[in-house]
Amino acid sequence: MKTYQTSLLISLALLALVACKTESDKPSTGVTWPAVNSPIQKDPAMEARISELLSRMTVEQKVGQMIQAEIRYITPEQVKKYHIGSILNGGGTFPNNDKYASEMDWVNVAEAYYQASVDTSDGGLGIPVIWGTDAVHGHNNVVRATLFPHNIGLGATRNPALIRRIGAATAREVSATGVQWTFAPTVASPRDDRWGRTYEGYSEDPAIVRQFAAEMVKGIQGEAGTDELFSPSKMVATVKHFVGDGGTQNGRDRGDARISERELRDIHAQGYVAGLGAGAQTVMASFNSWNGERLHGSFHMLTEVLKNQMGFDGFVVGDWNGHGFVKGCDFTQCAQSVNAGLDMFMSIQEWPQLLENTIKQAKNGEIPMARIDDAVRRILRVKMRAGLFDGMSPKARAKINGVGDVLGNPEHRALAREAVRQSLVLLKNKNGILPLSPKANILVAGDGAHNIGKQSGGWTLSWQGTGNTNEDFPGATSIYDGLKAQVEAAGGQIRLSEQGEYTDKPDVAIVVYGENPYAEWQGDINSLEYQPATRADIKLLSALKRDGIPVVSVFLSGRPLWVNAELNQSDAFVAAFLPGSEGAGVADVLLTDAEGRAQYDFVGKLSFSWPRDLSQVQLNVGDKEYDPLFAYGYGLSYGDTDTLADNLPEDRAAFATAMGPVPLGIFESRVLDPWSMYARTPEGRVAATTNSLSDAWISITGHDYLLQDDARRIAFTGRGKAAAQIASDMPVDFSGFVASDAALIMDLRVNQQPEGDVELGMHCLPDCAGAVSVTDAMAKKPAGQWQKFSVDMTCLVKAGLQADRVSAPFVLSSAGTLDISLANIQLMPGKASEADVRCSE
Repeated sequence: MKTYQTSLLISLALLALVACKTESDKPSTGVTWPAVNSPIQKDPAMEARISELLSRMTVEQKVGQMIQAEIRYITPEQVKKYHIGSILNGGGTFPNNDKYASEMDWVNVAEAYYQASVDTSDGGLGIPVIWGTDAVHGHNNVVRATLFPHNIGLGATRNPALIRRIGAATAREVSATGVQWTFAPTVASPRDDRWGRTYEGYSEDPAIVRQFAAEMVKGIQGEAGTDELFSPSKMVATVKHFVGDGGTQNGRDRGDARISERELRDIHAQGYVAGLGAGAQTVMASFNSWNGERLHGSFHMLTEVLKNQMGFDGFVVGDWNGHGFVKGCDFTQCAQSVNAGLDMFMSIQEWPQLLENTIKQAKNGEIPMARIDDAVRRILRVKMRAGLFDGMSPKARAKINGVGDVLGNPEHRALAREAVRQSLVLLKNKNGILPLSPKANILVAGDGAHNIGKQSGGWTLSWQGTGNTNEDFPGATSIYDGLKAQVEAAGGQIRLSEQGEYTDKPDVAIVVYGENPYAEWQGDINSLEYQPATRADIKLLSALKRDGIPVVSVFLSGRPLWVNAELNQSDAFVAAFLPGSEGAGVADVLLTDAEGRAQYDFVGKLSFSWPRDLSQVQLNVGDKEYDPLFAYGYGLSYGDTDTLADNLPEDRAAFATAMGPVPLGIFESRVLDPWSMYARTPEGRVAATTNSLSDAWISITGHDYLLQDDARRIAFTGRGKAAAQIASDMPVDFSGFVASDAALIMDLRVNQQPEGDVELGMHCLPDCAGAVSVTDAMAKKPAGQWQKFSVDMTCLVKAGLQADRVSAPFVLSSAGTLDISLANIQLMPGKASEADVRCSE
């Protein structure tokens, strides 16, 4: 033990020297962080075991433990050969690349990686690999799993005991597939609701985040000091993303949190204080920066604060290639991150190069061996605490948890349905229209009524939650399914019509609508206005109201939005957030029983403030100037009197004037609603729904610009005239943009100069278009460099565009060869005079 203590002192001394080699070389701010007394303490016998194991490990074996690779890019044989410490499956990655893989398929793949890692036949040490997954609202990567409401809905329940039960159910379903580690819970305190990950936060209030973080960790891992801690039905939890991801400027994902360290601690770190206090064993470093410094490279935050002041003794894992964004780094090398305190790289495709370079950096002293040993000690400590060294394989764990019978079992679905009921928040109930009798004649409308993918949101079977159909959710219920079952059982009438069509006039219409699924930065928005382009849902609500039909709105969203117009046209308005797979829970609250008695009252209370006007993008309880439409904690019950008026201000132009020009996004990391991307060729129009389309005329594929898959590469073969277009069947009025001297602006990279004429334009309904040649302007752009490129909208109007009925705001066509990449396509007011192609003089 004395030798170990001496070694530890030397390591600490060397770690102190590391600080001057990292990106973080800032003076102390004088802010003291709380020491976290984890209920899981170091075990001297375990530490001695780790020391003995470390003494037998080569540099190659140690660095291998610090690598986490994505299962698409690593085999079990490679895990064995390179002593890899961890694997993960990203959103939309499945065993054998099969979306419909069974539980046993998952188990068998987990078993193969595990057996490879513990194989000592070639002289390896047999250190078990640990598999991580984003089980953020249930085991959401697996078909048939129970999907719970996203965190924004759980925050509205104000029920900590429910949160722990959900954590436990999730852990059991994940464990039944052989996976031992989840990258959850997210413990951010979102401050700007334009952020695309707002729905991953429990609340804007750090007190709620703190309380729920602890309960979720206990549910996932088991409570320390009891037999359930890391039992076969539990797994390792992660509190993420450390730290400040919910406080970035303008709500930009992976952006910069320009705030004081005191605010960082008191608002954005409270979930870590509680989560680590409950025993969370891993922390994920955040993609964002804090006052200009990337967290993946911050010695101050990862080592001085998290490990030294707070006393965290688990390990810090990176986010998806997050180390590559640290100054001086790329995806294949980043000594700065390791020296700052990152213990495990999350490396995707480039892990072999990263492994090789990190070994070299360890051997040449760029990364001190003391830092390598500290990182590996932490990784081994967590693996031992979690029971991975106890000899129980993934297949054995899965068998104990009842593989084949656990995913989506009745007990878990009942729990999720209970969570849906408690998460609903009643914002309006004019004249007490709710609850409704199931004996009534009910029309159910809206594109969210019978759409389980939409009600489940992002991180659902795919990264963005897109590309799914109801058939992908066996055993789940849409909101309409739940309403239909109860209405028909009571003898009422119910009709589903997405567009609100009917023959016999209904007694009431329940309209289910809201945001389509998104995740991470692809969900970032510029304005909190709901449906700023088409305003399709307000048209539906207004049509029903004109017919004298009472309207109950069920609003699906991952954040508060400005919905004054929709509120005005609704007799009742329910914030349902993203309820998950058990949509029947909505009917439990909206409908009475057959005798007219309320089945369940509304108990949900807003955990996020709701905006009164479009300028309130940062609106949080405790603000000096706080004037929301619905305050934090608001939520009606059936015994309350609703006093909300039907004449809330709807003047978008007035708010836009006060805020300055607001661009309209068309493509920002993804094609934004209501549009989709297509290729048009002599054979017709084909949707590029998977961001990967290729035929004889044109190809459209994903391309990395600043972030993963945040651009599109469009290549024309020159066989004949083809077009890439972003379009919708619903026209949008762009006349206001023409009047405000707007330009169609984008980020452009010319990969291959055009051979032949290239046109850029827009289409309009019923059969009109306006396009201009951009060949010369595009040819002036240097190849291989990203630059701004824009066209004055007046040019398109002069060429025949009717701007009040635009159906395709982007149409790029050519008959010759052309290879370009595009990102961030917007309509930007006031930019016509700066456009590459101008017509407004």
